Amino acid sequence: MSLRVVIIEDEPVTARSLRAMLQDIEPEYEVPAILGGVAESVEWLQRNMHACDLLFMDIRLSDGLSFDIFTQIDLSLPVIFITAYDDYALQAFKANGIDYILKPFDVDDLRAAITKFKRLRQPLNSTNGYETLLKMAAGMKEYPASYKQSFLVHLRDKLIPLPAAQISWFYTANELVYAGTMDNRQFVIEFTLEQLQQQLDPASFFRANRQFIVQRPAIQEVEFYFNGRLLLKVNPPAKEQILISKARVPEFKEWMNI
Repeated sequence: MSLRVVIIEDEPVTARSLRAMLQDIEPEYEVPAILGGVAESVEWLQRNMHACDLLFMDIRLSDGLSFDIFTQIDLSLPVIFITAYDDYALQAFKANGIDYILKPFDVDDLRAAITKFKRLRQPLNSTNGYETLLKMAAGMKEYPASYKQSFLVHLRDKLIPLPAAQISWFYTANELVYAGTMDNRQFVIEFTLEQLQQQLDPASFFRANRQFIVQRPAIQEVEFYFNGRLLLKVNPPAKEQILISKARVPEFKEWMNI
């Protein structure tokens, strides 16, 4: 069976290895493109999605998380995620994911994932096969996500629970992450912003930039800034300016308008 597979992976060595392993499994497999970032992938898929049957997708790319692709285009292809991190599985299966492979991987891992793809597809006739397969993948989105409701933080000589609803923003500096609360206190949080981004309710929290995650009620004003960016005024005020890049302004506006 000829299968057109697009690889989204920002490490050239890994991408070449993945292509070689796929063609070892089945020489007739075609790899029409290897894409290295979110922007490049969005541009290619907008023009060529019809020329692809399956995506192999890393999660952390050179210019963001691959999940950002799904916020910019309506991606109607099944995805096999390949990543070095095991804390994105829930989000992966909400994003057309049909399998989740951890690095380092080998040809047996890929063969098992392809077998799963074929098993999902095999009983389906050629006219409705992908439509039904995508419905199966989309069905995974219907399971309610479980988001983090509180954090255990240090307060002097004890630990206390800090409800997520009381946190205005998360901020990272000097390899530490801080939570700023509505009542103007700060606590060190034992998670990275990337981990928090997966654990927090995306309806309430937004990843503003590399340093900040903000909660909607904390945003008091939004000002226009240089070069098409936005400046967030939050309560309580943060130590540094919270800027939304020009590229992310549409996503931010959509999130604010929910």
